[in-house]
Amino acid sequence: MRLGGIGRSKNVIRRSGKAGKAGGLGLVGVLAVMAIGYFTGIDVTPLLTGQGGGQVQQSRPLSDSEDPQVDFAARVLTTTEQVWSRIFQEQLGETYTPPKLVVFENVTQSACGGASGATGPFYCPADNMAYLDTAFFRTLDQRLGAGGDFAAAYVIAHEVAHHVQNEIGVLPQVARMRQQASEVEANALTVRLELMADCFSGIWASNVEGLMEKGDLEEALNAARMIGDDHLQRQAGQVPQPHTFTHGTSEQRARWFERGFESGQIAACDTFEADRL
Repeated sequence: MRLGGIGRSKNVIRRSGKAGKAGGLGLVGVLAVMAIGYFTGIDVTPLLTGQGGGQVQQSRPLSDSEDPQVDFAARVLTTTEQVWSRIFQEQLGETYTPPKLVVFENVTQSACGGASGATGPFYCPADNMAYLDTAFFRTLDQRLGAGGDFAAAYVIAHEVAHHVQNEIGVLPQVARMRQQASEVEANALTVRLELMADCFSGIWASNVEGLMEKGDLEEALNAARMIGDDHLQRQAGQVPQPHTFTHGTSEQRARWFERGFESGQIAACDTFEADRL
């Protein structure tokens, strides 16, 4: 991916240090945190148990000299801001408000609870921020078999896509639907939500085509396949259990990304109206 001419987004926050304790939640607070964790898939254990030490993390804007991975993330975020600002105006007649991207190391706290490198990147609708431990890029490459800069960019674009869903009202609507659903039904709703985000990621990719290099599209499609629920469960030595899926199969994830890439249209990504995922 050619990012040499792309500036770094000003919506990136760098965090360092240990995550602070969260105490005094009370029963209502604990239930709220658990509900958020169930919806987003975030590991909220550190928030519930108060683990992570007492030192509050320090947040700061990016410095002139940053880790190459942080610099990369900031430039990719710029491309999402450019693309979605244009898409919102052209297709929705609305103004796009971009999310903040928090880049952290090891552990951090969000309005949706605690997070670590083990949870993977995520979007928190409670604070309109995406969270990324850059160590996940190594996990993506070395452990998941999804290397390449465009694969890493796809991960960022996917989390931004959840913000897009929040902006257009899909995320809160699905949250309400999940509250009325059984666990299996809630998982099925989340699959549709995630596949829509993959489709939105494809829209982003189709609009940065001028920055793409040979092999970039296949890197993104390979990443989508490598993080499909069925593939991950097989990698863990399990027989895939469709009723437990929360992100979709490898084939579904790649197909919905391609749908967004080929159509470039938000309307084409409505997974909730699709008879076949």
